[in-house]
Amino acid sequence: MTSIDVQDLSKEYGTTRAVDGLTFQVEPGRVTGFLGPNGAGKSTTMRLALGLDRPTSGTALIGGRPYATYHEPLRVAGALLDPQAAYGSRTARDHLRALAASNRIPTRRVDEVLEQAGIATVAKKRVKTFSLGMRQRLGIAAALLGDPEVVLLDEPSNGLDPEGIIWIRELMRDLARAGRTVLVSSHLMNETATFADHLVVLGRGRLLADTPMPDFIAAHSARRVRVRSTDPVRLRAALVRAGHTVTLADDGRCDVEGLTAADVGALAAAEGVPVLELADEQASLEQAYLALTANDTEFAATSLQEA
Repeated sequence: MTSIDVQDLSKEYGTTRAVDGLTFQVEPGRVTGFLGPNGAGKSTTMRLALGLDRPTSGTALIGGRPYATYHEPLRVAGALLDPQAAYGSRTARDHLRALAASNRIPTRRVDEVLEQAGIATVAKKRVKTFSLGMRQRLGIAAALLGDPEVVLLDEPSNGLDPEGIIWIRELMRDLARAGRTVLVSSHLMNETATFADHLVVLGRGRLLADTPMPDFIAAHSARRVRVRSTDPVRLRAALVRAGHTVTLADDGRCDVEGLTAADVGALAAAEGVPVLELADEQASLEQAYLALTANDTEFAATSLQEA
């Protein structure tokens, strides 16, 4: 099994510190979501792990070694960082054949990944004729070419249609289930919530969180209960008497802050108030992420009214 190990990693560009003392590990057998605002250092960290930039200090190792020291690196780690990187005058198949030849990968593997990525029918078309979504699929095919133990993907669903988004989501899950190490950078919180098992969150180059996704959401959201009753007024009065904050909606639903569903259910039973609906409410990944990174967003727009 192969992991990505980042230790005390820093990268400076002139007076700007893009990455600031990062330490974390991306482990096999799970999909790790790599999150953070624009300018947080995610892409820089991936480039450092792949040897495309040199760190100012610290290390970023794949399988315990610098990626640049592998003689056939695509067999160890595959990556999608820039879907525009493929040479436009080559066909999709020739682009992958060149990569395969440089890493002594059998030519038959080219056809396998073209089929897997859903672009076998356009394999003989020049890359410059491809849409963004097709280039994205080609980049993913290149990342899979060496059947690597480690896969790094930067915004993999960018430009994909709904079918493509479902495909890449299932692909990442399948890779993790097969024991591969999968690191995925994304700005789409709702999409990340569908595939990530673990989260690494950056802000201004620093590590803000390194935790399982359920723990991350729980840590950055307040307890709240949604309850509906045949007598919402009496239920609300009972909760207020007990010292709890309750919001009564127009449809008769009560939202209770700071309690669990078990707490509210026990109080309703003690008061003899019938309950029609009772559920714990949890913040979404997007809400939890925004709560954590509110002070670490370098680029923030204003609303139309504020403007």
